[in-house]
Amino acid sequence: MEHGMETMTIVDENGQEHVCEVIFTFESEDYGKSYVLYHVLGDEPENDDEEIEIFASSFVPSEDGEDGDLMPVESDEEWEMIEEVFGTFLDEQDEDEGEE
Repeated sequence: MEHGMETMTIVDENGQEHVCEVIFTFESEDYGKSYVLYHVLGDEPENDDEEIEIFASSFVPSEDGEDGDLMPVESDEEWEMIEEVFGTFLDEQDEDEGEE
């Protein structure tokens, strides 16, 4: 899967910084939030049988649009919505790859 290689840096609960690749972002009118799906660079699987661990967070963009604050997803309903949107995104990526 080809991505635009937009990155962001997150700080974990131990204070360590991790550079992450942004897979995609979207807004939900139902929840009034923006979401980002990403994975930590350097945590790629060693073989093709393993999957990349993908994380999701809601975020509030800063006024200058450069940074923002990540927040945890708060409910099972939000997770279900994120999984559905991500599934649609993957289906569209597969269709696009099939056309090339």
